Amino acid sequence: MSKSGKRSGSIIVRLIVLFAASYMVITLIGLYRELSDSQDKLTELKTTLENEQIQIEEYKALLSEGSHADIIEKAARERLGFVYSNEEVYVDISGN
Repeated sequence: MSKSGKRSGSIIVRLIVLFAASYMVITLIGLYRELSDSQDKLTELKTTLENEQIQIEEYKALLSEGSHADIIEKAARERLGFVYSNEEVYVDISGN
């Protein structure tokens, strides 16, 4: 009888260890996915930051030139969507 008692205890311990190991593996997979998503978001934010810095530099260059007409023209084009009468505007809708 002592052998069957040891055997059932051994099986229970093995099952507990198996479930604990499975839980750890599943948790690690979830954490890896979260890390990957966070790295993708960080890369996207860095790209956005670079684009914003480029735009700031362009604005600084416009201000340093002292030409208010250029500033007004750029604002009218970007914010209000104005174009010259003889100008054709193409919009890239590919998403790239």
